[in-house]
Amino acid sequence: MTKEKRPFSGTLYLTTSAVIAALYVVFTYPFAQFAFGPIQFRLAEIMVILPIFTPAAIPGLTVGCFLANLLNPNNLGVIDIVFGSLATLIAALLTRLIARKCTRLPQVPRDLLAIFPAIPVNAVIVGTYLSFLLNTAGDQVTLAVIAFNILYVALSEIVVVYALGYPFLILLRKTHLDRIWDKK
Repeated sequence: MTKEKRPFSGTLYLTTSAVIAALYVVFTYPFAQFAFGPIQFRLAEIMVILPIFTPAAIPGLTVGCFLANLLNPNNLGVIDIVFGSLATLIAALLTRLIARKCTRLPQVPRDLLAIFPAIPVNAVIVGTYLSFLLNTAGDQVTLAVIAFNILYVALSEIVVVYALGYPFLILLRKTHLDRIWDKK
């Protein structure tokens, strides 16, 4: 007799999303001085791997980013709160989509490809608006300034996503902790 799979229950989905959101905020603040400027070293970004395992990570990461930006000690305002959260939402949706649709690829390349969207999405969206928000001197924002901010955000994301997030993904798979999201 085979086990019938039940859908991810509403309560479990909501609880999972809430825990991910809370962890995102908690993991952002140890490096707050490096989490909100052009260098976006957010330890919480290791969790960009979670949409591979559960759709509940999409709202969880989005709300977590929203709260982290809202509670930022050097609050950058509504643009950072809205567009930073939007970048996270887009990246999480793309991660989930790639993980679900690229099933013909072997697992390792599929995982590496699935976690990639966090880098260009955050780099372009966050890097662009930070160029304007961090311009406290009132200087003209040039294409070079925008390009450097995009590059800084991209490099920060690459370090966190691939140097920390991908090993975390491997750890979840090797310890079978990724199965906590299996539909049973």
